[in-house]
Amino acid sequence: MPSIDMPLDQMRQYKPPLYREGDFEPFWDATVAEALKQPLNAELIPYDLAAKGLVCYAVRFDGFKGPGQQQGGQGGRIAGWYVRPESRGKFPGVCIYHGYSGRATRPLDMIALATQGLCVLSMDCRGQNGQSQDAATYPEGHQMGWMTQGIRDPHSYYYRYVYADALRALELLAHRDEVDAARLAITGISQGGGLSLAVAALSDRPILSLPDIPFLCDYRRAIDIAPTGPYPEIPAFLKSFPQLYDSAIRTLSYFDNLNLAPWITCRTIVSNCLWDDICPPSTIFGVYNHITAAEKRIDCYPFHKHEVPYEHAETRFRAILEALRP
Repeated sequence: MPSIDMPLDQMRQYKPPLYREGDFEPFWDATVAEALKQPLNAELIPYDLAAKGLVCYAVRFDGFKGPGQQQGGQGGRIAGWYVRPESRGKFPGVCIYHGYSGRATRPLDMIALATQGLCVLSMDCRGQNGQSQDAATYPEGHQMGWMTQGIRDPHSYYYRYVYADALRALELLAHRDEVDAARLAITGISQGGGLSLAVAALSDRPILSLPDIPFLCDYRRAIDIAPTGPYPEIPAFLKSFPQLYDSAIRTLSYFDNLNLAPWITCRTIVSNCLWDDICPPSTIFGVYNHITAAEKRIDCYPFHKHEVPYEHAETRFRAILEALRP
């Protein structure tokens, strides 16, 4: 079976040691508590999708506040979309996260799930190519992109805000009157897959996580071997600031899904493409092998690059319906 990475048999055994800092668990306990305590101030703006039997809304809610915004300031407004059945009742919910530098899944692409009796929410990551604002302040400069924004300190790192925003999006969905909070799934591709892993680790709400070709995995190996995509932003930054290597790796350790993976206990299905040079397959296996869920599976595609095969999109669809529909 071809691969640009380790042989498949070796990847199946690849389980690098965790490299958590001593305050890893308190750091996340405090961040999650802050994210859940902060009011959402959610707004759902009706949107005429003209889809029979469905109702659509543009979504806005307050982004996670961070250092410098805690005293009455704002974390910016986070944007997204929400499509639900028009009929009354309690429906399962799915939260979708998007890929790096992209934008939230749009309403037409949410219809397939919504027509099956599901409430579907998507979220724009702050400051990327959607409508979400990033009102956080970062103490110094960074390499172009978002991977090194605030990297000097885990409390001000960009992905602390994004992980917290992703948790808050799921909370918005769970608290809707028409949503059955006991039947929730999360999914996404690339960065969205990484967020699906992180949220599954940090929240007890999802009963199903479907991360596709996930990003934000096994940073130490990824920055050594990934020739393209977002990971090279980190070595490019450290080329300018070689003295920050240790502190940068320390910051990244809090957000590496490798270190979060043991907290993932819900049913999890991961896709992994063996010619992927953006999210190298070994980095995904490294995270997968640390997931403690009783029910987990990784589906490998030997000839695909950074993409999700149609066949796996069907797998995802079937898994959601099987897990969420009564």
